[in-house]
Amino acid sequence: MDKKEHSVYLTFDDGPIPESTPFILNTLKEFDVKATFFMVGENVLRHHDLYNKIVEEGHQVGNHTFNHLGSFKHWTITYAENTDQANDLIHSHLFRPPHGWMRHSVYWWLKKKYKIVMWDLVTRDYSKWLEADDVVNNVKRFTRNGSIITFHDSLKSIDKLKTALPESIKWLKEQGYEFKTFE
Repeated sequence: MDKKEHSVYLTFDDGPIPESTPFILNTLKEFDVKATFFMVGENVLRHHDLYNKIVEEGHQVGNHTFNHLGSFKHWTITYAENTDQANDLIHSHLFRPPHGWMRHSVYWWLKKKYKIVMWDLVTRDYSKWLEADDVVNNVKRFTRNGSIITFHDSLKSIDKLKTALPESIKWLKEQGYEFKTFE
């Protein structure tokens, strides 16, 4: 985003799920921070109450396909239909491709309907090789003006997030970063 603004965009991929979303929401509320949740449609279908809570608490929502599809494994039309199926539940103009990549044909198709949001900092909170301190250090090392920071609303990341998310937010606030969402 704008490198002249001392701001960051917190994003969470893959939820909502009852094992992690409530903790994330409580942490964001505690620090008075708004974020963007790129949600998987089937998770929204299963946990629509969590989707509603995210929206009620003033966070932004984005589409992350219905089944967390990888673009290179599916036909363009299949991928686009899966994304539209998710959007019937998510109702967003924002899209982020799972795994952070997609075919050119998929990009061409989806950019007509959605603002495609990538990132410049993946915290790697899902990695079994990293500890919570490593996730925080990734935030400290790679954040810059306008950074789009990606955490995960998932089982793979929740144990690390219990420490890494509040520590990261504290550090970002200490550095004077403003927290923004997308237009």
